[in-house]
Amino acid sequence: MSGDATFGDDRDDSDEARRAFWADEVADEIEARDPEEPIVIKGGVSPSGVAHLGNFNEIMRGYFVAAVLRERGHEVRQVFTSDDRDPLRKLPRKLADVDGNIVGLGDVDAGALGRNLGKPYTDIPDPFGESESYAAHFAALLKADADRLGIPVEMLSNTEMYESGEFDDVVAHVLDDVENAREVLSKYQSKVDDDYVPFNPVCENCGKITETVTAVDVEARTVEYVCTDMTVGDNTIEGCGHEGTATFRDGKLPWRFEWPAQWQVLGVDFEPFGKDHAEGSWPSGEDIARNVLGVEPPVPMVYEWFTLNGEALSSSAGNIVTVAEMLDLLEPEVLKYFFALNPRKARDLDVSRLDQLVDDFDRFERAYFGDVDDEALTAFAERAYPFVVEEVREDRVRLPYTFAAVLGMTDDRDLRIEMARNEGYFDDETPEWAIEEALERVDRARAWAVREDNAYNYRLQEDLPDVDLDADVAAALDDLADFVEAGHDGEEIQGEMYETARDHGIEVGDFFQAGYLLFFDQPQGPRLGEFLGELDTEFVVARLRRES
Repeated sequence: MSGDATFGDDRDDSDEARRAFWADEVADEIEARDPEEPIVIKGGVSPSGVAHLGNFNEIMRGYFVAAVLRERGHEVRQVFTSDDRDPLRKLPRKLADVDGNIVGLGDVDAGALGRNLGKPYTDIPDPFGESESYAAHFAALLKADADRLGIPVEMLSNTEMYESGEFDDVVAHVLDDVENAREVLSKYQSKVDDDYVPFNPVCENCGKITETVTAVDVEARTVEYVCTDMTVGDNTIEGCGHEGTATFRDGKLPWRFEWPAQWQVLGVDFEPFGKDHAEGSWPSGEDIARNVLGVEPPVPMVYEWFTLNGEALSSSAGNIVTVAEMLDLLEPEVLKYFFALNPRKARDLDVSRLDQLVDDFDRFERAYFGDVDDEALTAFAERAYPFVVEEVREDRVRLPYTFAAVLGMTDDRDLRIEMARNEGYFDDETPEWAIEEALERVDRARAWAVREDNAYNYRLQEDLPDVDLDADVAAALDDLADFVEAGHDGEEIQGEMYETARDHGIEVGDFFQAGYLLFFDQPQGPRLGEFLGELDTEFVVARLRRES
């Protein structure tokens, strides 16, 4: 993580009262309100593009608070609303298929999406032709991600809630008190005139959302409307001009009213949200909840966004990564650990340096078992670690991520185990299950090396390559084999390679190239001496002597 080496110690030293784990603070706030059970924790998102890791913020923040409350004996319902009656306002540049793989619009029927601009997401066909709608596809991806991480979240569709009548009473209340609704909203939104009606029907003729309501009949629970144009940035989505009547179940509240309406309908006690909402929708939502709907807003928690590779997460710019992609590179508990860190602190998820994140997780895990001399980290780990792992087991083995990447240079399982054993990670007492779990990191680290094409993206040749060596180079390799056999580490081997080349009067580059050819059958590779220090000594010595 770029510039952020102290993951575990997120406490503000000036705040002595802060708990070691932020989720405990939130749980205290919720309990202080003496809520009815089940306690409802909510998150939500509009299904506008790729269901990426940033969308997962609210599910994970909510999960940790829910876990703490359950530990305290409370019944908790964690829900996540798909704001799927929202209209598709513009075409996304990227989508994710059913397995979470990111694809471009060229891989789907982009024309079908373009013809549905202005329509609710639930009325737009799934671009992949598998789910019942665009919205259902997006929601299924998020649910699959939650399942992958063992998060028990209930996915809810706004469209289904409208169609079932769950929003009817709230809509009626808002439209019956429309002058007050306008007055409250006008503090946060400039275009609120005497004709403004906070309800957006779905046009029965063209299927698009329209914002022009001409009459309201609260008793009949209907509105009259005209299907007019919708302005989206510099673009216009044309309405069809149809004049019709819609029930409260055939439309939606605008977002600033819909969010607090969700709180009322679902009885929400806590909701985390990004700082964009903190500066915009939350103040209006809080005001509308109290002064229009007459309900108390939930306990809020503002989280900082994290950046990806130093840049803002952006579906339109293509700077995104999915949960499924991350789980190809990291164990689920490492990803959960990332979200367990203080949500009020900005972070960068630098995929090129995932080894740092994994190292931090491993230290966090050791701290839980009392093996790290850091009081702050240990206090944090003692509270958070049991919520991060599926099962607490002290006899797990964690191979360092970069060492796992070295092991990933070979597919030979026995060689992987032998190398790990020689480095002291496995011994005769290591249970088989621990070895199997440890080796799972190898495949993930290998995937990381390939994805990033970094210094570990090489393949160790299990059989001796056919390499033609000059006599002086061969003699130098034999001397290096003796040095390695004597038990030196990788850094010492790296330095000795320069000395050996000079002693034999050969170019250093030629000597390194000979080594690369022997081990990789390529003329270049990673820092060879350090790499050889990670390998099994007997294997290295035999290869340097061209014996196997």
